[in-house]
Amino acid sequence: MNNYHKLLIPGLFLLLIAGCDDYLSKDPIGLLTPEQVDMQPTKTTIQYAVSSSYQLLSGTLNIIGEWGWDDGTVTRNDFILQDIASDDMQKKWNPDGDQAWMDEFNNFSFIASNGGFNGQWAYNYEGISRVNTAIDYLTNEEMMTKLNFDAVEKNRLLGESYFLRAFYYFDLVTNFGGVPLLIKPLESFNEAYEIAVRATADEVWQQINEDLASARTLLPDAKYAHPTEKWRVSKGAVIAMQAKTALFNENWQEVITHVNSVEATHFYDLNENYFDSFDVEKEFTEEEVIFCYDHQSAQTPRRGNGLCALLGWGFVAPESSFIEAFEENDPRLFYTVDTEMKNVNKILGTLNGEYKGDDDAPANKIYIRYADLLLWKAEALLNSGNPGEAISIINRIRARARNSITVNGVLPPAGTLPDREIEETSITLITGWLQHERRVELGFESHRFRDLKRWGIAGEVLGSRGFQQLHHIYPIPQREIDKSGGSIIQTEGY
Repeated sequence: MNNYHKLLIPGLFLLLIAGCDDYLSKDPIGLLTPEQVDMQPTKTTIQYAVSSSYQLLSGTLNIIGEWGWDDGTVTRNDFILQDIASDDMQKKWNPDGDQAWMDEFNNFSFIASNGGFNGQWAYNYEGISRVNTAIDYLTNEEMMTKLNFDAVEKNRLLGESYFLRAFYYFDLVTNFGGVPLLIKPLESFNEAYEIAVRATADEVWQQINEDLASARTLLPDAKYAHPTEKWRVSKGAVIAMQAKTALFNENWQEVITHVNSVEATHFYDLNENYFDSFDVEKEFTEEEVIFCYDHQSAQTPRRGNGLCALLGWGFVAPESSFIEAFEENDPRLFYTVDTEMKNVNKILGTLNGEYKGDDDAPANKIYIRYADLLLWKAEALLNSGNPGEAISIINRIRARARNSITVNGVLPPAGTLPDREIEETSITLITGWLQHERRVELGFESHRFRDLKRWGIAGEVLGSRGFQQLHHIYPIPQREIDKSGGSIIQTEGY
């Protein structure tokens, strides 16, 4: 088949593997129409193929489907699968029966037909489908020559695409284990059926590592890969993702090496004030954010943070144990959530409730920031026999927090968040310090459930709420099992 005509094919994968019922009647949002496919791709077509691949990382409402609550597709579900499933977040400030499927993550009563799984699966595979189309274009040398495509731009766009595919697969493998591995546009229904089998988790991890290694060689040595479109994937983001992949595979020395490489760029640092990473007025001017989705209001197609609309409906509230985890006067609690006004400040990007209820809000979705990266290194150092260095990093995170100006314009009281004892040698105690610091530093950023699982303490922390061993891996969405005719095998226990 002519490469120019392959853009139509990724939709087939969604129909057979990643689709909701209404996908059968319309093209996935963001893909070119069949009429456009008949035309030879232009430079603009190829640029759009890459930029549209970011869209599935957004919190924008109805990227897939139209108010598909039962399908779990109204917005991206990270806050459900990672935060509500943890001991940090509950569905609403005032619990009710609205969207009861979300509550099933809080008490681990879900089954494979829960829409949350379908939504996350569909968003990730739609992203992968778009990325594969972009990679197919950018690696077609005949096409690149014919379009006189600038080599530097081609390499940058290809590096972004490899990163995005790795990112989507990272989310899939850490949620579902082994999943179908799609690394090129599909050319026929038969090929789509052939790919509808689960690769092993090891094979998925291998693909992630290969894509990240490729991306690293292609992106420029700069803080921002593009001088004006600062939201694009940078080399720093790629190296950080390499560190995170190593972390989840307990390759401690690789974690340290990759984090050291990010530090050596001197592109990133802890912001002076904790909330600067989330402040809508400081986006892309602060120093800490390494990778985020750039939400913008009043754009066509829409790019706003629709999760802020859900906050206006009472969704997203802290668990009492999350609030109790903060030490006295820790300013990070208020910067995360204002319990009096019931505002989730981190998501809103403001401290006064602005954008609450706004389905087109400008607050970015942060995926990787420097504090997270430093705590990966601390964990790797601790597991490599360097507890003192790990404690030093923990203390650096605590020092930034206690030196952050509070919402009242003053520093926290003296004695807030004292340093941990640098001479401590108890690995158990230091591990507890690290786990505590990650919880309060990164709360509501969709890390907690994965952390509990990889630390092996999810049963201890969440067992009273129904967590069992099988919940370390989520079930494959039941509709995907059904659509594959049984060629995709369900996770054991579901």
